[in-house]
Amino acid sequence: MVVFPNAKINIGLHITSRRPDGYHDIETVMIPVPWCDVLEIVPSESGDTTLTVTGRAVACPPEKNLVMKAYRALDATVTLPPLDIYLRKIIPDGAGLGGGSADAAFTVMAINRMLELNLTDSQMAEICSSIGADCPYFIYNRPMIATGTGTTLSPIDLTALNGMTVALVKPDISVPTAEAYAGVTPKLPVCDLPSLLHTPVSLWKDRVANDFEASIASRHRVIAEIKQQLYSLGAIYASMSGSGSAVYGIFDSDIMSPDIAKHFSDHDTFVGKFTAMNDI
Repeated sequence: MVVFPNAKINIGLHITSRRPDGYHDIETVMIPVPWCDVLEIVPSESGDTTLTVTGRAVACPPEKNLVMKAYRALDATVTLPPLDIYLRKIIPDGAGLGGGSADAAFTVMAINRMLELNLTDSQMAEICSSIGADCPYFIYNRPMIATGTGTTLSPIDLTALNGMTVALVKPDISVPTAEAYAGVTPKLPVCDLPSLLHTPVSLWKDRVANDFEASIASRHRVIAEIKQQLYSLGAIYASMSGSGSAVYGIFDSDIMSPDIAKHFSDHDTFVGKFTAMNDI
């Protein structure tokens, strides 16, 4: 079975409080974008479960890869046969795009379908919640408001984005999660994200913020530079995604991938369309 785990971006991100367990409560909206990895799962030839990774280098051994953690978490719930798993990495790591989380969630969904396990979305999301905070989102893979630690999900209508273009730019830096949180002071937002995002996209620029962005951009100037360049190219909204370091711009007109790649020649880039924003 072959599936294509896609990335996500965050539109707005509020760090609302620090929890007694040391984690943080957040409010963010995640939406899917069609920058995809390739994941193939087949019966094992050796009798052992294996993971082979190609494409972008991944700086962790197979057993620590979220794909293998997903297999182990599912196996702890429903005994699985040995499988050979092949992952071609295309989505950049350390970007705030959720590539590893998508790979994990798509592993659970693909095995569920391949082996006819008949697990529901909520059951798969529960399994994924033990792997990483973003993993349950990709089970649903549609515009969602994420609250709590990021695993409490509610649908949001963002069909206003249908047909718009998104350009993503990933500089050659990564932002550790601990560094991102160290730069923010939790606070309750003046206005909740659903209310802000139900205004026209053209108004988001001065209203919808990512609480991580100011401190990270002050330490990594390239992030602020990319954001400003996206606006100069005609973006109606631009932001860093998640804890970074990828920056995206939303355009209400077509912009060509070769043009973005040429303009940001020192960085990884992707251009795609928002389509069917209630179901990727």
